[in-house]
Amino acid sequence: MTLNRRTFLAATSATVLSTGLTVPIGNARAAEDLMTPGPLGEKTLGDPNAPVTIIEYASMTCGFCAQFHRDVYPELKENYIDTGKVYFIFREFPLDPLAAGAFMLARCAGETRYFTFINALYELQASWTRTNDPVTALFNIARQAGFTQETFDSCLSNQRLLDGVNWVKDRAEANFDVRSTPTFFVNGTIYPGVQTIEDFVSNSGGLL
Repeated sequence: MTLNRRTFLAATSATVLSTGLTVPIGNARAAEDLMTPGPLGEKTLGDPNAPVTIIEYASMTCGFCAQFHRDVYPELKENYIDTGKVYFIFREFPLDPLAAGAFMLARCAGETRYFTFINALYELQASWTRTNDPVTALFNIARQAGFTQETFDSCLSNQRLLDGVNWVKDRAEANFDVRSTPTFFVNGTIYPGVQTIEDFVSNSGGLL
């Protein structure tokens, strides 16, 4: 599948907000698989030797994901990731072609701009997901990150990139029981739905 202006379709994100369900990764092989990067490499923040590893599976068109990144993530980063307490791994789980395209653009924005681009897309989510022309809306955002029309179109037609993003989603569904966004793993245990700082502290087993 190649994304371009004719095939790049906006879709309404359908998410299931779950609470109270925890599913541990039950054996060493599964835990090792969870920590294995996808074909495009990981997007991470913090110290890999931190006592707590948080993995987030997110979709760019997910309203709950945007809520988390606006309301919870800044404190998580400042007080836990930047202080060496949490190693944060962000993984792509696109719920629709529009989300896949947004992830591709974040990858194309460059290694040092990835999280800045992701955060900008969440802040401006309504402006590019609730429009009849999401591609133009995304381009207007991407242009501020240095994209030209040529590099924008080239990124969205990169089949290797699209396959890599979808590989991460497919593995999460098949191997880790990820069914909705956001879904978090805290030291190998799954917690679907938006988490608060208090949730992360509680679910860390006393390590935070």
